[in-house]
Amino acid sequence: MPEIPGRIGPYRILSQVGEGGMGIVYKAHDERLDRVVALKVVRESDADSGRRDRLLKEARTAAQVAHPHACRIYDIAEAENRLVIVMEFIEGESLEVRIERGPLPAQEAAQVVLSVLSALEAFHKAGIVHRDLKPANIILSGSGTKLLDFGIAKCKPTSAPQDSEATLPEATMPGVFLGTPRYASPEQFRGQPVEARSDLYSMGAIFFEMLTGRPPFPGNSFAEIAHSVLQGSPPALSGSVAISAMGRIIHRALARDPENRYANAETMAAEIRSTLLMDGLETTACARTLRRVIVLPFRILRPNEDIDFLAYSLPEAITVSLAGLDNLVVRSSVVASRYAGDALDLQQIAKEAEVDVVLSGALLHVGEQLRITTQLTEVPSGTLIWSHSSQATIRELLELHDDLVRRVIESVIPSLSVQEHESLQLDRPASPTVYQLYLQANEFSRQWNNLPAAIQMYERCVSLDESYAPAWVRLGRARWLLDKYSLGSLEGLRAADEAFQTALRLNPNLTLAHNLYTHVQVDQGRALAAMKRLLDRAKHRRSDAELCAGLGHVFRYCGLLQAALVAHKEARRLDPLISTSVMNTYILLGDYQRALDASTSDYGYGRALALTGLGRFEEAVALLKQREADKPWRLGCLYLTSLRALLEGKREESLEASEEFRKSTFRDPEGIFYFARHLSYLRQEDEALETLSRSIDNGFFCYPAMVRDPWLDPLRSRPEFTAILRKCQQLYREASAAFLSFGGDTLLGLAVEN
Repeated sequence: MPEIPGRIGPYRILSQVGEGGMGIVYKAHDERLDRVVALKVVRESDADSGRRDRLLKEARTAAQVAHPHACRIYDIAEAENRLVIVMEFIEGESLEVRIERGPLPAQEAAQVVLSVLSALEAFHKAGIVHRDLKPANIILSGSGTKLLDFGIAKCKPTSAPQDSEATLPEATMPGVFLGTPRYASPEQFRGQPVEARSDLYSMGAIFFEMLTGRPPFPGNSFAEIAHSVLQGSPPALSGSVAISAMGRIIHRALARDPENRYANAETMAAEIRSTLLMDGLETTACARTLRRVIVLPFRILRPNEDIDFLAYSLPEAITVSLAGLDNLVVRSSVVASRYAGDALDLQQIAKEAEVDVVLSGALLHVGEQLRITTQLTEVPSGTLIWSHSSQATIRELLELHDDLVRRVIESVIPSLSVQEHESLQLDRPASPTVYQLYLQANEFSRQWNNLPAAIQMYERCVSLDESYAPAWVRLGRARWLLDKYSLGSLEGLRAADEAFQTALRLNPNLTLAHNLYTHVQVDQGRALAAMKRLLDRAKHRRSDAELCAGLGHVFRYCGLLQAALVAHKEARRLDPLISTSVMNTYILLGDYQRALDASTSDYGYGRALALTGLGRFEEAVALLKQREADKPWRLGCLYLTSLRALLEGKREESLEASEEFRKSTFRDPEGIFYFARHLSYLRQEDEALETLSRSIDNGFFCYPAMVRDPWLDPLRSRPEFTAILRKCQQLYREASAAFLSFGGDTLLGLAVEN
């Protein structure tokens, strides 16, 4: 260590308090003004030619900004041909040292972040980017939180230990990495220019570490951390309501693409302030990271009709069992089916599906025996957690299922609650025969044409085991799907509802039942009841992506369109590949480009509506003709035909399809609303008014859309329309009030529309 000088210019040196990649920091006494200051003496190698000019320029700019939460620069001097920066001396403890003692309570962490963001906002407006935010540069002092080293300094403050992760030279040096890897943004690793949103990324990483006690991206070396940041995703957070809301804020701040982060520090701060009235801030309970798991379709090594049904149905059943556990975020079997195939690219799966753990397997039928090999792998590293081979008969599938679920749980969850243990046993079939039937029915239900056979199998399942709740759920889902687009009968809807009600009586906490029941309820005209049920469920299952997708669906029926968008974004945050009905939300908002972008899973009608809204009529007609030729379900075909003929100017053909639909027993009130739009566009005002009224009576009261939808303009001069709109508005207000009373605004960080 170099000898400590007795004096530098007019400053008497008291002690050395830090040393970093850029220079040495001394505590000194300013004899002219009789105050204690900090002197940063820049290393000679860092003060040559153009480097010195840049440092002077940045220091002068920073000195012009005074902020209560930032260390103030008093003066810039030279001593023995070395640049000396004179700064405010701050007594206190670094955030780095505080985190070493354990995570911070949510309230305390939020206040630290707000203080730093306030300083960032002031400096960003002055054109200054910090570029090296980290806990060591944040001091918790008696006068509040203080941010050090704005754009120039890279040393340790008082009370902070020597830097264990050396900060490297300025980003203005070509080809040189700036920052501390554990808190650096993706663009810093890529050597790209940084701007204010890079600081917000670093702030997100610090916020995460304050809540959890560990950084969001693992790694012990520069290369490992870089790989995690550029390829991985931060773990989801669970805990209190406040923790969940803060987790969403952190996730956005840590978006890999700067365009997806907050636009500025104040916007991020505003969202954090909204969490300060939420439950969970007053406790010291900290955030928990959730393990994100995907169970891939199993490979059939030798095709055999006796076991082919297991490729999808066995992993799906394992997925359902795991989905009810609080410490897991489990990707749906629909998402997992995208990765069926012989060659598994684990890094791609980790990146696209944003998972930490992958369960994969292969099946081989030899004589009477079933050989199964399974692997549980940590991704994106590809580290094998375990590999297991077993042999069983088809009748021993239930034991095989239980064994695999147990192995996964033991590997990724520290412990299960009593309720989780009971839930796993509650949803276990009574016999191997019932389980085999259930798996076979699940395979049949994957294809529309096989739904009648699937229903028969499910009905046999529940006749053999009346207490097997998952079979009741799947039976209800199959009954609803088969009936909705073919008959649209009240009887079919009631039969589906009875199956779901039975499942929920058997297990009120069955995640599968809650998530699949939503569409049946809205078709019954019970969107408000569905919203209340899901909001109540969300208090205990905030990390359930499918529940959030369901909320997005029912919010739209209730007219809460902005809330529906936020619920969709939350579902995608939890599961980036989950399918939602957000396309229809965008259509009702008149945002046709985003509706088109979200229409990948649509059967044709919604995509055609979006193209129509964008004025791309020929493309819409061509698409509708193609989908009509595919011979979809009878009622679905009426949708396509009515819109296609309308766009082609074939009024009579469109009216004929619309009238046939209007006389049907189709139950989905949103679908009825779309046909009311057709009839209004075709100037069939009486029929349009009757259909619109039926849509509202059946449970679709999206008042904001009805107020501004241009297709309804021909009706607006009719007094009947005014009465219909008034009825819709009243239901919409009731839904808005229920949204607030059930805590929707705070529970998921959603805001009800005015």
